[in-house]
Amino acid sequence: MHKKMAEAVARVARRVNETVENKEDHLDLADCQLNAFPIGLYTVMKDVTEAIFSISLANNEIKSLPNQFFATFRQLRELNLAGNCLHQLPEEVGKLQHLKVINLSRNKFEVFPQQLAAVNTLETINLEENQISDIPVDKLTSMKALQSVNLKSNPLNSERLAAYRPLIKFQLLTSVEEVPAAAQT
Repeated sequence: MHKKMAEAVARVARRVNETVENKEDHLDLADCQLNAFPIGLYTVMKDVTEAIFSISLANNEIKSLPNQFFATFRQLRELNLAGNCLHQLPEEVGKLQHLKVINLSRNKFEVFPQQLAAVNTLETINLEENQISDIPVDKLTSMKALQSVNLKSNPLNSERLAAYRPLIKFQLLTSVEEVPAAAQT
């Protein structure tokens, strides 16, 4: 157990050092067994956060991200949080005014994270394999840059979805296996 934890800590340290030393614009902390974003990284990376445009925290065990994460990495264009335990996002995510792509697939969202509607630059939202049953079509259709929303493998209400379709101006990906609302009762 301690050996695995030590290896995970060493992996995070090595990846952060590579990013800082090589002045890279991407921080990859995927598959690092993280249950939170390491608080110490805010200090270690303070001189390079403005140059970080992409972060992957995929396939960890993160349950939430603090406001400080979004305030620190304001220049993000891509954020990969796939394969975690997230069920909501803080309001601060709406301040990521350069974000184009967010991957929240394979998490624990039951409600569409409406804070994303405040990000005018978002082009792609991936929420595949969550537990979302309804989408805020009015808010999504007001997002001018939005091109694609992936909601495959979510328990969407197909009758309601059919009613929304004429209003949707972006690519909406859903599963064929969706159960009609009448069959859900």
